[in-house]
Parts: sequence; C-alpha cells; structure tokens
Amino acid sequence: MNEKLIFRAFRAVDEPDTCMRYIEGHVSVLKDYNVTNISTNNNEWMINPNIYGVVAEVKSTGEIVGGIRAQISDENNYLPIEKAIGKMDPIIFDIVKNFRVNGGIGELCGLWNSKKVAGIGISVLLTRAGISTTNQLKFETLMGICAEYTMEMFKRVGFIVNPNLGLKGEYPYPNDNYITRVLGIMNAETLASANEYDKNRMLSLRDIPVQTTTEIYLETEVEVEYDLIYKIKSND
Repeated sequence: MNEKLIFRAFRAVDEPDTCMRYIEGHVSVLKDYNVTNISTNNNEWMINPNIYGVVAEVKSTGEIVGGIRAQISDENNYLPIEKAIGKMDPIIFDIVKNFRVNGGIGELCGLWNSKKVAGIGISVLLTRAGISTTNQLKFETLMGICAEYTMEMFKRVGFIVNPNLGLKGEYPYPNDNYITRVLGIMNAETLASANEYDKNRMLSLRDIPVQTTTEIYLETEVEVEYDLIYKIKSND
C-alpha cells in the first residue's frame, strides 16, 4: 500500500464527528457481509464517557478505513459482551462484575476495516494498538468477542478462550451462521499470554505511543504514524 496511515487514539464523548465516521464505515463493512444484528451496531456508545477508540485514517485524505474500541466496565452500562450473550449465558454478568471489583475490566470491541485496506494486516495492527492503550485506562483484565476466522489473530495478541462460557467458549452469534468465541486477556498490563513479537510491538507502543513505523504483514509494507495518547477534552 502506497498510502500512509495514521492510527489515532480518541475518547468517544470528545469527538462525535470521529464517532459518526467510525460508525458509517463499520456499518458499511457489516452490510458487505450481510450482518445487520450486531448488538452494538448503534450510536449509544458515542455518549459513554468510558469508551475510547483508535481509528486508522488515510493520511492524505483523512478517510477512516478502520477502527477499534475499548470500553471500561462500570455499574451503569453493560459491556458489549454482556449485551451479546447475557440472555444465552447469564453467568457473564457475574464474571464481569467480579473482574470489575477486582482490578477493573474492559472490553476490546467494534473492530473493522474497509475492503480497500484488506490484506495488509490492518486488523492485527488496530488490535495491537487498541491493547497497547489499555495501560492508560487503568484496568487489569481485557475481554472480547471474536469470530472463528479471526481466532488465530486474537490468540497472537494474547486472548485466551474462556471454556467456562457457552459450549467450551462458543456461541452462535450474531446468528446461527457464525461461531463466536468469548475471550479474555487475564492480564492487560503484562500481556504475558501474547506471542513474543506482538507483545514487543505492543510494549513499544506503550513506551513510545507517538511513533512512525513501517509495519510488515506477510510481504506487504505500510507506513503507520501512531498517535496513541488519549487526550481527554471533557470533564464527564
């Protein structure tokens, strides 16, 4: 890819325009795959002060071509994972509450990328970037949901299937045509369960959240300017 990308961190309530462009891009991708009933496919998260995101933007145009979010659990809002599987497996509420009162818990969610940047590893780059920012959000445990076809990528960055939920961690979500797994990084601070290369990249982004790097995926190179510091603008 010849275009340079910018990966930029933001707080949802501080940037409604970024949120709307994120939603438009995500909805477009979901429609391409005939998926319309994702539980978090709405704009409610825009007004939640505990939601943060990273967007991938084309440097020359500012177009958002991918994104990912992190939501911190609180007593007033369910995590997406709770909304998605709570009716199928109510134990998820107790699991989240237990982590919330013992070090805090967040969820990595809303991952998407445009077809125009498919095949260059944007999903794994966004996932690593999202995880790398969690040290700024002060929680110990990170959970998430992934489809079967992204399972290996999520394992690379440290997610582990929770076999105590569903059928060995599996659910039919968002419909019977898909198998979804409930995952968890048991320590979002040390990233101990990630493989060595991905862990080192994430720790590098934590140590130097503003950096320019040539990322390599398979045999494709893409230059990424990272700006992964959350700049809190509102007092909510």
